[in-house]
Amino acid sequence: MKTNLKELRSAAGLTQADLAVKLGVSRQAVIAVESDKHDPSLDLAYKIAGVFDLPVEDIFDNPYRPKTGA
Repeated sequence: MKTNLKELRSAAGLTQADLAVKLGVSRQAVIAVESDKHDPSLDLAYKIAGVFDLPVEDIFDNPYRPKTGA
């Protein structure tokens, strides 16, 4: 699942370790989500959205949403 988590984290001045602590996961889990090697659980996706005060859809691309535009 494509994500802009790395960009959001960097813009917020957080390290991977900082974000991991806020989420209650390992740094390796953050790395895996950022590099698209692991899709987060729904619970983790909502936690991530809460940290950045954004809707989940602003962080993770929904591959099932129809594309709009020409």
